This record gives sequence, structure tokens and C-alpha cells, in this order.
Amino acid sequence: MITHLSGTIFEIFPSSVVIDCNGVGYSATISLQTYTSIQKQKQTLLYIQEIIRDDAYLLYGFSTQTEKNLFNLLISVNGVGPASAIMMLSSMSVAEISSAISSGNDTALQKIKGIGAKTAQRIILDLRDKLTAFETSEILGGSLNNKNKFEALSALEVLGISKKITEKIIDKILENNPTIEVENLIKETLKKL
Repeated sequence: MITHLSGTIFEIFPSSVVIDCNGVGYSATISLQTYTSIQKQKQTLLYIQEIIRDDAYLLYGFSTQTEKNLFNLLISVNGVGPASAIMMLSSMSVAEISSAISSGNDTALQKIKGIGAKTAQRIILDLRDKLTAFETSEILGGSLNNKNKFEALSALEVLGISKKITEKIIDKILENNPTIEVENLIKETLKKL
């Protein structure tokens, strides 16, 4: 399974890119968000989602892991295929999609080409709870602060400590020291438990 591609941008268009990885060119479909973030680069790293069908082997590329994760959540909804998910990610930012789903704003989702009323409602119904589990704060923020919070919460959860217990402690630590490194954030949280 291909999880990412790192190499030279051989060819780029608003909807696709060809990345040369040691002499082999891989073509991936991309969103406008990804196009905007990589269009001026010579070298890039894309997070890849493979979709294998009877008649095609498709690669979808994303400039951030968060965008890839949201893509996978969107295609998990019945009636939303990869093309519709890419259209959504091209029409709205990750934060806007997340906000529309979390707030139940189906009107915003219906403005996207190919997303009707029933599909928009199904997306909201299926993903509202999953977005919370997926760590909405990381989607909305994308800042170092939120990334460190997400990584610390994940690490503490692996240690068997409930997210409900640690989240408030981590928020207070980040409020006082927004540039704290993940390791120190975990240590400080453990001290305060």
C-alpha cells in the first residue's frame, strides 16, 4: 500500500499532479487546496490514499494528513465517492467542511456541485460524531498548538489515560505556554494528574 509519495513535481494541474519518485512517475488526483499549497514547489511530499477498483487503480494525494483523513471520512458516507469528496475539498477548506458538519449546516454543503439535500444530510448524520472522535480541534486549528495538543492526547490515550481527564489539563498548560514541545506537554500533564 502506498501511504505517501516524496519526489519532484514532474507535472501539475489544478486537479492532478505527477510526482517523479526516483525515475517513476506517479499520477495522483488532488484537491484545489493541495494544488494551492504545492504549486510553487519543485519537491513535495503528498499523503496518498489508494482506491482500487475492478477497472482502475487510483491515487489521491493530499498536502496534509488532516485533509487525507477528512477525505477518508467523507468517502465512508454512503453516496459520497472519491470524486465528490475531492469536489468538496476543492470547494471548501477542511475547517469549513468540519464546521458545516459539526453545526449541521446542510445548506453550506449543498452549495458544492454534486451534493444534494439528501447527501448533505447523510454526511452530517454519519460524520457529526466521527468528527468529534477524529479530533475536530486539529481540523479547525491546524496550528502547532493544536498539533501538539492532538499528539499529546493521543500519546496519553495510548498510555491508558482518558482523554476527558487530560484535555482540560493540556488546555491550561497550552494557555500558559503555547510553544511547549510535545514531550514536555506530556510530562507536565502527567505531573498534574
